[in-house]
Amino acid sequence: MRSSILFITAYIIGSVNFSILLFKILGKGDPRDSFSGNAGVVNVYRQAGYFLATIILVLDIARSMGVAVMAQFLLPAEMVPWCGLGLILGNSFPCFHHFMGGKGVANYLGFTFVVSPVWAGISMAAWIVAYMLFKLPFIASFLMLFILALGTAITGNFSFVHITGVTITLLLIVYNHRRNINEFMEARRKY
Repeated sequence: MRSSILFITAYIIGSVNFSILLFKILGKGDPRDSFSGNAGVVNVYRQAGYFLATIILVLDIARSMGVAVMAQFLLPAEMVPWCGLGLILGNSFPCFHHFMGGKGVANYLGFTFVVSPVWAGISMAAWIVAYMLFKLPFIASFLMLFILALGTAITGNFSFVHITGVTITLLLIVYNHRRNINEFMEARRKY
């Protein structure tokens, strides 16, 4: 029962999309109306620059860390990743924003900062290297995601319940990148 309540709570917390709210406050419209069509940090950067993207990144990470602390304090270790899944579901399909949100990468990073901080640090370094090599944020994000998922799985000693929550979260975030994957594959076919 407690796990279900915290899962729903994490979903509701994740449904508060800071980029959509901040764009409305600043009179910039809706970040989902341009470029990738989502409300994530990279899309905010494309529309509003580094400063606003950094604010959104910090807010997303801080919120996610709060959810992770709550989960670790109130749940058995094997159930913690399920709160992360609730958070990512809220971020991706926010009930307060017509079920159209971000992709969940920054939120998963913030969540993992608490659950597995060393792996979160490794994943950030990997993102930087991958971005420098490929110049594609989604490729760098995939490398980051796999490292975050691996670190979270190791932290949970690969218990079935734990790793199932991690795997579903990873698959959801990859699914959220389907447009990027399709565009990348289409561009590769042209060459």
